[in-house]
Amino acid sequence: MQSAATLLRDIFGFDAFRPGQEEIVHTVRAGINTLAIMPTGGGKSLCYQLPALMRDGVTVVISPLIALMRDQVRALRAVGVEAGALTSGNTEEETREVWDALEAGRLKLLYIAPERLSAGSAIGMLRRIGVSLIAVDEAHCVSQWGHDFRPDYLRIGDLRRALGVPLAAFTATADAETQQEIVEKLFEGRAPQTFLRGFDRPNIHLAFAAKDSPRRQILDFAGARKGQSGIVYCGTRAKTETLAAALAQDGHKTCFYHGGMEAEARRDVERRFSAEEGLIVVATVAFGMGVDKPDIRWVAHADLPKSIEAYYQEIGRAGRDGAPAETLTLFGADDIRLRRSQIDEGLAPPERRAADHARLNALLGLAETHGCRRQTLLRYFGETPQPCGNCDTCANPVDTFDGTEAVQKALSAILRTEEFFGAGHLIDILTGTETDKIRARGHDRLPTFGVGQDTPRRVWQGLFRQMMGHDLIRPDPSRHGALRLTEKALPVLRGLESVTLRRDTLDTKARRPTPKALVSDEDAPLLSALKAKRRALAEAANVPAYIVFTDRSLIEMAETRPRTLDDMARVNGVGAKKLEQYGADFLSVINGEATTMHPTRRKIAGREAGTIYDRLQEVQADLARGEDGIEKPLSCSASLLAKVAATRPRDLNGLTRLLGDKRAERFGPAFLDVLHAAD
Repeated sequence: MQSAATLLRDIFGFDAFRPGQEEIVHTVRAGINTLAIMPTGGGKSLCYQLPALMRDGVTVVISPLIALMRDQVRALRAVGVEAGALTSGNTEEETREVWDALEAGRLKLLYIAPERLSAGSAIGMLRRIGVSLIAVDEAHCVSQWGHDFRPDYLRIGDLRRALGVPLAAFTATADAETQQEIVEKLFEGRAPQTFLRGFDRPNIHLAFAAKDSPRRQILDFAGARKGQSGIVYCGTRAKTETLAAALAQDGHKTCFYHGGMEAEARRDVERRFSAEEGLIVVATVAFGMGVDKPDIRWVAHADLPKSIEAYYQEIGRAGRDGAPAETLTLFGADDIRLRRSQIDEGLAPPERRAADHARLNALLGLAETHGCRRQTLLRYFGETPQPCGNCDTCANPVDTFDGTEAVQKALSAILRTEEFFGAGHLIDILTGTETDKIRARGHDRLPTFGVGQDTPRRVWQGLFRQMMGHDLIRPDPSRHGALRLTEKALPVLRGLESVTLRRDTLDTKARRPTPKALVSDEDAPLLSALKAKRRALAEAANVPAYIVFTDRSLIEMAETRPRTLDDMARVNGVGAKKLEQYGADFLSVINGEATTMHPTRRKIAGREAGTIYDRLQEVQADLARGEDGIEKPLSCSASLLAKVAATRPRDLNGLTRLLGDKRAERFGPAFLDVLHAAD
């Protein structure tokens, strides 16, 4: 059975759930009676359509509007889902098609109007076709308190009892009285699993902070809330383990959770978190789906989330009981660089990558806002709230200043360099830093060279971050992250509008030394793209990546950006044969064209199996002629490697069943080392 996320992507074409959807989908799919109150446009239909595809039998959808049913059936059929409706508006042919599909066992969703339940034969018919789930759309129609009471909805409770199947009810209109009547009429007063999915969560306190000794910041935040249940989200698995250890050493009851753990170990963490009070789980975003713990009092992000949608979903796990809850989100330059590279190294088309960069910019805008955070957040979702009084910027208004002149200097530097460089190179220009790249391009002769030398580099970094948050500049994915001006920037550059910036995130204390980056900030996106191209070519040729080009060659390409084959021939490690074989491919990447990938590898792109596949391929290339290098060449097909990466056999016997005796003898122990290291 495919996962909900896979079905969402492969069938419906969505790369991610909207906030709140995934938890509802998993609950409905598990056969738990559910009441979901979601805003209009919040994606209610997917919350029963996806479970219908994941469950055996037929899901009956009771909906009050024939037009709506027909639209949904049409949309489902367009994406290859067997669905039908039995309504008074059907033609004879349409009704016959529905019955044929039911008799053949093909139909997964059957839409009916509540009025059909008044027919004495309805329950017998639904029993015969194997109904396994009832979904009720516009469930407020069952309530006298609802604005559109439909008497036939009162029969749904009888239907649920007669069929003995779970029921999921959805509505966007349900105050306290309506909710109570829905529970009484549809669920016989037995409280279902309830989800309230309005966008505003006023009980949650919102706070952000620039990273400054982030481990200590998390420890201080948790220490002030000792004994309360909380979640700390981290960007990497390793960080969940080290931060959990630090919290435990600081006296907290703590455990970690990530996707690389054994399934039973993950279940144990979930059981503990549900049962124990005051437990802190330090986790990747793999944790949280289906968590029904109402008294989570705080959520902290040790690293910047991927988007506002991800942020709101993750902090939304706090305070589900409606009582006060708190959040803290840390952010820094390393986070932004990581998120940019994740977007640029992905396989999404350019327009999707541009949209993902825009989403990241919106989250940076939330982090850097000098107004009410809740206003900024909810405006993103199309709402127009008043200042909330329950965020850090409302409680302690930030120190702001007129940053127009500094912003104009930065915008001028971007324009004078033809919008072809990232923040690092632009800051070198503004601060008058004479690098080899500056001199080679003649940028030391620009009018903007050195105009910002009285402002420290770290302040310029904060200024560029805030400019992205204000959507004055955006990274251009076709130029590997080079900054370009938006339409909003032009009035500022011309002096027609001013820009107010916040001072508190500009000048944090010096960070601890971090590992030196392979390339500068402005070249990092291109290096990521070059590595993606190298990986694709290596997979297609079934050779290790370094056989195509070494890291050193790719770094030089990223820094020098050759434009012709003659230029490429001057790059270290590019001989005549490699120039002929790979030169044009890598030039196309440098010129901003899309990369390719082996079809087998592409199927597992973005998943853990993809990383394991890459490592297996490297090991295989090293052992292709045996450990001594003189044996007969032997290899596994791409599809076989993908199967090993996906199934992850635990021992040599399991691996032998996949590879056969000869390949298991050659590669088995080394493959097992890779698989165990990934746990």
